[in-house]
Amino acid sequence: MNFKEWIISGSLLLSFLPTASFAQDAVKDPKPAATHEPLAGTQPLTMEGDIASQLVAGVDRFLLKKIDESVEKRARHWKRDFSSAEAYNKSTEPNRKRLAHILGVRDPRVPFDAPELMATTAQPALVGKGANFEAFAVRWPAFGDVHGEGLLLVPNGKKIADVIAIPDADLTPEQITGLMPGVPAESQYARRLAENGCRVLVPVLIDRKRKKRHAPDSTSGGNLTSREFLYRSAFELGRHLIGYELQKVLAAVDWFKKDSGKETHKIGVFGYGEGGMLGLYATALDSRINVVYVGGYFGDRRNTWQQPIDRNVFGLLDEFGDAELAAMIQPRNALIIQAVDGPEVVLPGQGGAPARLSGPTVESAGGEFERADKLSFDPKIKSGFPKTAFQWTGFGGKFPTVTAIGIFLTALQSAIAQDQGLPQILAKSFDIDARQERQQHEIDRHNQWLLTESPYVRAKFMKELYDAADTKSLEKYEQARKKYRDIFAKEVIGQFDDQLLPANPRSRKTYEGDGWTGYEVVLDVFPDVIAYGILLVPNDLKPDEKRPVVVCQHGLEGRPQDTIGKAGYPYYKAFAARLAERGFITFAPQNLYIFQDRFRTLQRKANPLGKTLFSIIVPQHQQITDWLKSLPFVDGTRIGFYGLSYGGKSAMRIPALVDNYCLSICSADFNEWVWKNASTRSPYSYAWHGEYEIFEFDLGSTFNYAEMAALIAPRPFMVERGHSDGVAPDETVGYEFAKVRNLYEARLGLGDPPHVSPSPSGGEGGVRGPSRCEIEWFVGPHTINGKGTFDFLHKHLNWPKR
Repeated sequence: MNFKEWIISGSLLLSFLPTASFAQDAVKDPKPAATHEPLAGTQPLTMEGDIASQLVAGVDRFLLKKIDESVEKRARHWKRDFSSAEAYNKSTEPNRKRLAHILGVRDPRVPFDAPELMATTAQPALVGKGANFEAFAVRWPAFGDVHGEGLLLVPNGKKIADVIAIPDADLTPEQITGLMPGVPAESQYARRLAENGCRVLVPVLIDRKRKKRHAPDSTSGGNLTSREFLYRSAFELGRHLIGYELQKVLAAVDWFKKDSGKETHKIGVFGYGEGGMLGLYATALDSRINVVYVGGYFGDRRNTWQQPIDRNVFGLLDEFGDAELAAMIQPRNALIIQAVDGPEVVLPGQGGAPARLSGPTVESAGGEFERADKLSFDPKIKSGFPKTAFQWTGFGGKFPTVTAIGIFLTALQSAIAQDQGLPQILAKSFDIDARQERQQHEIDRHNQWLLTESPYVRAKFMKELYDAADTKSLEKYEQARKKYRDIFAKEVIGQFDDQLLPANPRSRKTYEGDGWTGYEVVLDVFPDVIAYGILLVPNDLKPDEKRPVVVCQHGLEGRPQDTIGKAGYPYYKAFAARLAERGFITFAPQNLYIFQDRFRTLQRKANPLGKTLFSIIVPQHQQITDWLKSLPFVDGTRIGFYGLSYGGKSAMRIPALVDNYCLSICSADFNEWVWKNASTRSPYSYAWHGEYEIFEFDLGSTFNYAEMAALIAPRPFMVERGHSDGVAPDETVGYEFAKVRNLYEARLGLGDPPHVSPSPSGGEGGVRGPSRCEIEWFVGPHTINGKGTFDFLHKHLNWPKR
């Protein structure tokens, strides 16, 4: 998809209005250079083909290698004490807290005495009867205004244990209870457990149904699964669909414990597919669960990036694989793993994230189990814990087997009895669609409530920095800024520990423009990772002269060439070339956001490591600016950043972390960014559209655009905004910018020194000069305007207009 197609097809529905900033007829494409000699001080660039494609491919290899390396590196997060089960649990408590945080298990659960019976005048709550149990439709409070909902199976005789039986996302509670078809009788594990004396609570999960999603009063949107749709907003707000469903399971555990009183009934969780995932996480988090069965899920997690995006947990693989979770469970619980095939799912994309899901192979599950066994034993002190109960079924089995159900019941101290047959159906009908809609609506409503609360959460988070700003002391502000900068770098953007390689600059003269010469440049960054761009050097440079540099960043699906010629004129206005004609040195980097799913899957690969696309892009810009500073004709104290659209997104993040940039200009992107990603009411929101990589974990609690700008301060910062830009409405741009201007002007007191002029009383009065923080509004669309921003560059880079 090219830049124009993206603007029209996504959430940016623009009217392409004329702008008088430049005359297109005056723009000439640069001529190919007659010779390809390198820039002085660099080696010849000999790379052929599409360097942008090679750049993306190299980052892909880098991230896949990092995923493989993550398995061995997880040990640095663990300090297991094997002296006793109690000591072990205490030693792993920090890991448990970290797991809860990244899963989004944060909201306090709501205490309750018992589940509510779900009945109407037309339909009693009793929906079925088995040989030894009754099935009731119920719901129970979980967190906020969100409830769990499903079936409660109550045994007729003595209760031997309490069990939460969790189906896969595409199965219903009724199917694993035998009240609806879809699961073989021998695998209807909720029913089999209830027949054998277990009280069984069966929650419904959010399904994977795909449908066209769009804002109210709009038809623009993509085909998303229910799970992905709810995941998107939650992820931006520091929550997760997995965490929400875990809260429903753990709320049931709360009730079981409360209801048991002084009795010591065991609590079990039996989960298959998505239910197996939830069972594994729940038991790792909660020591009150005594027995857990995981079917069709347990295995090597390094392929998480290929699976449905609602399984994407930020930072998971940095600390946890399934083996680590199993090792957290083993000292106190029985863990039963069965390598059944599990659910098979293929998602083609079409507005959502493409994905493929299948159950683990025997090799994958077995290898992970062997790792779990090693993690549960300390060879130095020859101490550890008993092996996990483990059951193989081999290939061909899709659902949990009778044997596995028997092992689970044995762990609960009950022997499996003979199958009592399908239950009697008492319900007139099962309105599973209405129940699913209720469940989805409650989660969406909670997400939107979190969105309204998020400005207050961020204000509390940023208090130390804003208090420092109020002192008007730049020294105190800088001390606080460094602390928040580290949080942003390590916990939000994600920072690799790798040291930058020697730049090893290679270049070749490629273009000749109106008063400038253009060089393609390639720099090494990390193994397999390069930086690539086009350097424009004015031809009138004098010997020993040092000039300022403007780094000109393209947008989505763009290339450096778009910033220097007619190809990207409607959007970029050849701004890198225009600035070079004014005497600035310019550098136009190739960024990662090109080739659609190829770059979007890089985000999928980075996220489980606790990293993002900008974990690569920031080091690229650090290397670029370090190299620019080394050039004899560059003034390293005067390097500015100017980016459009996705380049504007870069303008908020890169200069916040790369101090070589002395100013930043965000064009055609600045807005209330958390709202832009998390709202399910606004037609401007990414919640509906195909940019599945755009969501960044927990920005709602940490850094919106005003907070990112606070990391750029006290350096000059500017926003360029067209009134007809479909990124967001003017009011949300103005709302977010007002916070930034308040920081610069009111809190920090920044601005040019005041001009002294006579006061009306005859004395001298102070009139503040231009601010370091500006916005230019213009009548036009999603484009470079190049008027106020060019003036801003001349002023703050101290370069005279020609």
